[in-house]
Amino acid sequence: MGKAKNIELRPISRNAANLLVKRVHYSGKVVNNSQLHIGVFYDGRLEGAMQFGPSLDKRKLIGLVEGTGWNEFVELNRMAFSDALPRNSESRALAIAMRMLRKHAPHLKWVVSFADATQCGDGTIYRASGFVLTGIKANDQIWTAPTGARFSRTSLTDGRSKNQQAEAAEIVTLSRVTATKGKHILNSGGASMEAFKAAGFEPMDGYQLRYLYFLDPACRAALTVPVIPFERIWEVGAGMYRGEKVDEQRV
Repeated sequence: MGKAKNIELRPISRNAANLLVKRVHYSGKVVNNSQLHIGVFYDGRLEGAMQFGPSLDKRKLIGLVEGTGWNEFVELNRMAFSDALPRNSESRALAIAMRMLRKHAPHLKWVVSFADATQCGDGTIYRASGFVLTGIKANDQIWTAPTGARFSRTSLTDGRSKNQQAEAAEIVTLSRVTATKGKHILNSGGASMEAFKAAGFEPMDGYQLRYLYFLDPACRAALTVPVIPFERIWEVGAGMYRGEKVDEQRV
């Protein structure tokens, strides 16, 4: 196995990043509003990708750091690394990516990202890369249908994820809730989760964790929410490593 210092990072196209994410990310899905795509190369092969873009709930997040301008923060929407990368490549890649943002996007002050401790992990890479933990929330974003299919709440209700909504609407229709509700969801994008709940959709058991990284260190003093000690993750039962619940930190 090689060493993490041998990886290389450089911008890649949206298409190349999307193909990599679909191949190696546990969800198999991309985030459509990602705008900046950084590839992680090893021995000349693309083996990882990080996708950055505006948060869908930007108005809710901008207040996390007082005085933040509308375009002064960005979300790490998706991070995917193949098993071909050497050990510690993830934390090294994140550190290099943060330096790239500081150099090429100096208007950005901080980065937000979320760890999915419902399906994947509790953010080991973020903790090793200088991020601070600012939120632990019981999952209400990942839902399972009676068929076992999984959907994000956003994809069901934002009116833009047409393929996901068509699949969900068919499940609602087949659930005997009424064909009318199923068609309404498909046509309108689903204004709320009520029809899905009636059809047997349920939020998965787990947690969503919110992490912040300060590109501008001075912004930490303007943080409007408490920094949560990492130990709290295991105290509340939010620990997860590679999709399995854990009761202590794993590395």
